[in-house]
Amino acid sequence: MGILSNLEPASVFRYFEEICGIPHGSSNTKAISDYCVNFATKHKLRYIQDNTNNVIIFKDGTAGYENAAPVMLQGHLDMVCEKDADCDIDFTAEGPRLQLEDTIISAKGTTLGGDDGIAIAYALAILASDDIPHPPLEAVFTVDEEIGMLGAAALDCSPLKSRVMLNLDSEEEGYLLVSCAGGICAVAHLPLICEETSGIVATLTVDGLIGGHSGVEIDKGRANACMLLGRTLYELQKDFDFKLLSVQGGLKDNAIPREASAKLLLEQSTDVEKLSGAVTGLSEIYAKEYARTDASVRLHLHTETALGTVRTMTVETTAKVITALVNLPNGIQRMSHDIDGLVQTSLNLGILSTAESEVVFSFAVRSSVETEKAELVNRICCLMTALGGTVTCIGSYPAWEYRKDSPLRELMVQVFEEQYGKKPVIQALHAGVECGLFSGNLPGLDCVSYGPDMKDIHTPKECMDVESVQRVWNYTLEILKRLK
Repeated sequence: MGILSNLEPASVFRYFEEICGIPHGSSNTKAISDYCVNFATKHKLRYIQDNTNNVIIFKDGTAGYENAAPVMLQGHLDMVCEKDADCDIDFTAEGPRLQLEDTIISAKGTTLGGDDGIAIAYALAILASDDIPHPPLEAVFTVDEEIGMLGAAALDCSPLKSRVMLNLDSEEEGYLLVSCAGGICAVAHLPLICEETSGIVATLTVDGLIGGHSGVEIDKGRANACMLLGRTLYELQKDFDFKLLSVQGGLKDNAIPREASAKLLLEQSTDVEKLSGAVTGLSEIYAKEYARTDASVRLHLHTETALGTVRTMTVETTAKVITALVNLPNGIQRMSHDIDGLVQTSLNLGILSTAESEVVFSFAVRSSVETEKAELVNRICCLMTALGGTVTCIGSYPAWEYRKDSPLRELMVQVFEEQYGKKPVIQALHAGVECGLFSGNLPGLDCVSYGPDMKDIHTPKECMDVESVQRVWNYTLEILKRLK
């Protein structure tokens, strides 16, 4: 018996639990893609699986819907794999370990993958059913959405006849998403010049941050561990001489980093006690500044005994890395003048890493205005060029523009009012969803994104509400019933 086996709708939770039993982090989607293919084969449904692991499953309309216009059900197969420091899970070989408390589903020490496993579970449950009225269906399951919508960008849309799309990749019940920002991943590369040096090795760590989704929660004022690390290094270099061995932080460019660290080489004569005091002082400052958003923020300094010769960055390269961390843009850059409270343009330094010959800074850049997105990339390029570095860009996707005339939106509002007794919130979002790419490839596409309640996605605190999943299931079935 599965952990979710007593929940209703039973088919939805059965498929969700099966999905959670398969490793399906971004760039590790072959197994989950094959699972969908095996499902289609078992149910004798036509399918397409491309070489990037995207899957399309087709099903004819039920009785009375044979001649209705086809409808697309769309979600993504990959999940963000974040975990607590003490969690021993190997995401390359296993999926999240589910736990159920009252009506809340979560995972032990990791992200849940409700984003967007629940969309796949909904779609599979509909495709498997013999008694749900629906038009002809095209269930489109894309990969690597979480690392730049790479699957949707690579998908051949020519087999798709649908011009109505239900995207089930939103996390707040009662909100109908009808527009979103475009984005791009900008990766800055700063070459390293290194030398052999001796001294005392110390590790400086920033942790205790909440993190979160770099689009949806960029307006919460939460600290970015990588940027805070840069600020700390800059403050410390005013009074102490050190060279960097490495810097690192964050795991995904679309998640606000919760931890970051730097390895330093201190001169033998360094007053370590005084340095520790300076770190403690900065930690207290950050605790006050982020008391409302990251109350547990901490700085740690761990020093090792004096070592022999080690490979470090030169003084000049150390200064360049710190300069980059202090001056690279991050966070909200502009708010919308058209929609109150909507972030228009932002970026997030999500991954900081040190390789053999370079330090890499990976940004998720987002904007509802294409020219502002390009201007942010230019700012990164300008600084990196001055420091002797380069920038590469991958995974660009367009903004999803608001459609004034949307029969689908009108129908979904009507059904929502009937079932919930209130109006839904029509929302534009500062985050990327694949609707923008599909809208660009399928002229005339009418689409809405929605979903059940989930909290703290992209963090180990991610959870999903069972009762919300039930209500959204009933809502979805009624929409399909009326698309005749």
